Amino acid sequence: MTALSVPSVPADLALARLREATPLVQCITNSVVTGFTANVLLAVGAAPAMVDLPEEAGIFAGIAGGLLVNLGTPTPQQRDAARAAVVATDRWVLDPVAIGTLPVRTALAAELLQSRPAIVRGNASEIIALAGLGSGGRGVDSTAGAEEALEAATSIARSAGAVVAVSGEVDVITDGTETVRVPGGDRLLTLVTGGGCSLGATMAAFLAVCDPLSAAVAASVAHAVAAEHAARTSSGPGTFAVDFLDALAALDPSDLRDREAHLQGVS
Repeated sequence: MTALSVPSVPADLALARLREATPLVQCITNSVVTGFTANVLLAVGAAPAMVDLPEEAGIFAGIAGGLLVNLGTPTPQQRDAARAAVVATDRWVLDPVAIGTLPVRTALAAELLQSRPAIVRGNASEIIALAGLGSGGRGVDSTAGAEEALEAATSIARSAGAVVAVSGEVDVITDGTETVRVPGGDRLLTLVTGGGCSLGATMAAFLAVCDPLSAAVAASVAHAVAAEHAARTSSGPGTFAVDFLDALAALDPSDLRDREAHLQGVS
């Protein structure tokens, strides 16, 4: 077992801060997942705002606690809104959904990366493609494991000055120097539309109250613990989606403290 550094703000403290602050989180996101993403943010203790008009996005980003830019359905309006928003804040998350073979979103992701997001969150294939080391996965599904993307994640983190979070059976999160692995969760979350996209939004919420590495880890821990709780009470993807929201809302900071105590030494 390899000893790993832990974030400067523990996940339990990050959750307590988030619940106290109720940060405003702007989402320029996939039209398929807006409702679920908003509900996840409400459940975790944040206030969602789906502001994606180009004329408003930059203004709103300047007052929001955190921003998510998700490229799942990159309409011309959303592309312009993203460009306006990312120059108005440094507390933002880039989610490069399905990049690689699809040219519009791939070029946009590369462009937005130059504006230095605080966090980049994606599956392994997306992160590998963003680093220029692969051609992407099967649509939104990864064809690589999170550990396979560590080299790409480290490269992006160092060149863009970002924390890179690779989602998988074990989430791999790096700032280019330190690497944290977050185990747990449940496969049922992959059968709910918006499971990954909402994780990016939760990371944006935590950005309002702590540094990027702590924000990414706290969000991953919160989703993993909530998914495990939901899996114990659900009978399939439909009930799991509802139970996951309930589990997020019921999270106590001590739940995250217990899980984070096991992060150090995961290899």
